[in-house]
Amino acid sequence: MRATLAMVALVVTSMVAVSFLVPLALLLRTQVQTQATLVAEQRAAAAVPALALSARPADLERVVAQLDTSARLAVHLPDGRVVGTARTAEAMVGRAVRDRQPVTGSVPGGWAYLQPVLLDQDRVAVIEEFVPQAELTRGVARAWTVMSLLAVSLVIGSVLVADRLAARVVRASRRLSEASAALGSGDLDVRVEPTGPPELHAAGLAFNSMADHIAKLLATERELVADLSHRLRTPLTALQLAAERIGPVQGATRVAAAIHHLESELDSIILAARTPLSTRSMSADGRTGAREVGSARAGQRSGEVCQASELARHRVGFWSVLAEQQGRACTFEATDEPTPVRLREDDLAAVVDALVGNVFRHTPQRTGFAVSVQRTAQSVVLVVEDAGPGIEDPANALSRGVSTGGSTGLGLDIARNAAESTRGRVRVLRSELGGARVEVALGLASDPRRTLGGRWRHRHRRAAERNRLNQ
Repeated sequence: MRATLAMVALVVTSMVAVSFLVPLALLLRTQVQTQATLVAEQRAAAAVPALALSARPADLERVVAQLDTSARLAVHLPDGRVVGTARTAEAMVGRAVRDRQPVTGSVPGGWAYLQPVLLDQDRVAVIEEFVPQAELTRGVARAWTVMSLLAVSLVIGSVLVADRLAARVVRASRRLSEASAALGSGDLDVRVEPTGPPELHAAGLAFNSMADHIAKLLATERELVADLSHRLRTPLTALQLAAERIGPVQGATRVAAAIHHLESELDSIILAARTPLSTRSMSADGRTGAREVGSARAGQRSGEVCQASELARHRVGFWSVLAEQQGRACTFEATDEPTPVRLREDDLAAVVDALVGNVFRHTPQRTGFAVSVQRTAQSVVLVVEDAGPGIEDPANALSRGVSTGGSTGLGLDIARNAAESTRGRVRVLRSELGGARVEVALGLASDPRRTLGGRWRHRHRRAAERNRLNQ
């Protein structure tokens, strides 16, 4: 591409230079010849008065000697005699006498100007002025050389400028091409620095925007897979507790092994979905840009409004059955005020299940826990606390995929995504019970209406879960 643009600049500039310099050179040569002709006419005109006063050869020789110091002036008398050095042919002189008009023409070694002069008795004398060839081309060669050098310089300069401009364009195009190839091969971190002309600059910005959008889509998909897999832990936990209640009967070992295998498969799915996530956009607190994507995804699904206290009461009712089997003390407290939050019921249920499920997974049996829902001026606070060993590093526990308990570390991340989608937050503190205290502050929704369908779904779901556990 650089060679093509340089060749275009060479051809165009050469054509422009030739179209201007050739006429200019011809005009310069014509101007020099015209100037030499005017000088010759003036010298011939200076001899006319002397010829009019006296046509004697002796007088004319003195006049020619005075006017002509370079042997260029000659006088052709009517009787055929010539005073000075003549260089023109007799035919040219005869034409000037016959036409009685100035005659010009080329002669050996230069150019001649013949001026006829009318004498007495209708006789005609002719004054000849000779201009050497050197006078006709004086300075023309040097001027042509200067103009040629100037034209060559302009052509070379234009080619160099075109090459520099083309290099800028080619460099920007090459970077964009390499980045596109890298993105196509799976490198989601590749970005380009928009450079070059406006069109390529806009293309670079569009490429970066496309790459960011692709990364967000992939991060959203992987996080969704991980979250859905994590939600399967709730029925898996119930299944595991039910298997433990069966006791040492035939097939119990096989069922326990199958449950353990299913749990391992879920861990593998969650880790596989989380591993390719890009850590390119690390923020100041060490969290990844995928977290922002998860919050945006939760926000997009949070168009519905649900009552946090009612949903939490139903979910705690489900977990209370499992807690009774393990000898865990379970308490629930909720405010009598409406607690509307702009989340889907499934999303809020996933938050409660993730937090309570962590208690069952990371604390020993007979460890009590408490769930409460309170309302403040601008938020609804869901609190899950236990009497277990607590969380050693609360700040690190809030990072997605980080866990000190041997799990996938996505439980708190699900709660944080839901909270951030409602402009809330999650805090991990030390509980008065002795263990961990997780506070999930959810933004209060402006629409406190409660739907009959939502309450019916919760009752139906709770009854189905109780029936499944009792079977």
